[in-house]
Amino acid sequence: MQLQEQPAFTGRLAREHELVQAMIAVHCRDAHGSRTLCASCAEIAEYADQRLARCPFGAEKPTCAKCSVHCYRRDMRERVREVMRSSGPKMLVHHPWLAFLHEVVDSRRPTPELPRKRATS
Repeated sequence: MQLQEQPAFTGRLAREHELVQAMIAVHCRDAHGSRTLCASCAEIAEYADQRLARCPFGAEKPTCAKCSVHCYRRDMRERVREVMRSSGPKMLVHHPWLAFLHEVVDSRRPTPELPRKRATS
């Protein structure tokens, strides 16, 4: 698998990126016994970054659970759900500040309206 250059995230998207990567790392360590990401988890991490970079909400991105846009392919959505199910509860132990920000700050933000596409001439 060829690794692509990671997009540079800032602000809210940087925190979302950090959270998703941490969840994948916790899942991989516990489920696959790996100190570094296995090929399967690395694929999920790269796909999550691609989706995050293309999020139509940008910095106003809601949490995935509250999002009106389903940007993940069905197969990847199931894999990410599995990661979140297995690592979510453990985030309070491994990454308490990220878990706090996600649960208390991000999940309480109102879901923005989807930006309208501009007409091209």
